[in-house]
Amino acid sequence: MTMSTSASCFRLLLASGLGLLSLARAAEIPTVGTVAPDFALATLDGGRIRLSELNASETVVLVFLRGWVGYNCPMCDRQVNDFITSAPAFAAAHARLLFVYPGPADDLSAHAREFRSLKGRDWPADFVYALDPDYSAVNAYALRWDAPKETAYPSTFVLGPKGKVLFAKVSRTHGGRTTAAEVLPALP
Repeated sequence: MTMSTSASCFRLLLASGLGLLSLARAAEIPTVGTVAPDFALATLDGGRIRLSELNASETVVLVFLRGWVGYNCPMCDRQVNDFITSAPAFAAAHARLLFVYPGPADDLSAHAREFRSLKGRDWPADFVYALDPDYSAVNAYALRWDAPKETAYPSTFVLGPKGKVLFAKVSRTHGGRTTAAEVLPALP
């Protein structure tokens, strides 16, 4: 074997190994019993939230919305209104709600503000609304809906102590959203 052939083989093996390594680290949608990936995002109110800090002492209901897909999604609106209506039940169960609003960075904050105030709704003070302009949280959960006019698969997770997933539902369509009535019984 010549030196150039050996070097070529080595590069091929190295590239193959790196490819396998990246496959081994590929994100997977969290399932019941697993630990959910941590992430940090900016909130719509200008703060920063780290999931593990929020989840350190509270159960978290993590809701991934479709976010900004060129318009504010009416199915997301309906789902959020359902959770807002059930806010007292979530508060009684000591559960915090974290909504992730993904989309292209351009004007994402303005679109999120518009969505939050649709129909003059009052957003409960203990609901957290976070922006995901680079899809870091969406990608960590393997929820990227990579199609025209899409951002993320609408999904809901209930996270118990230390991020353990107690409930998980992912919709691969615009419908089939999780309701508050489905989530509340899953709270510890």
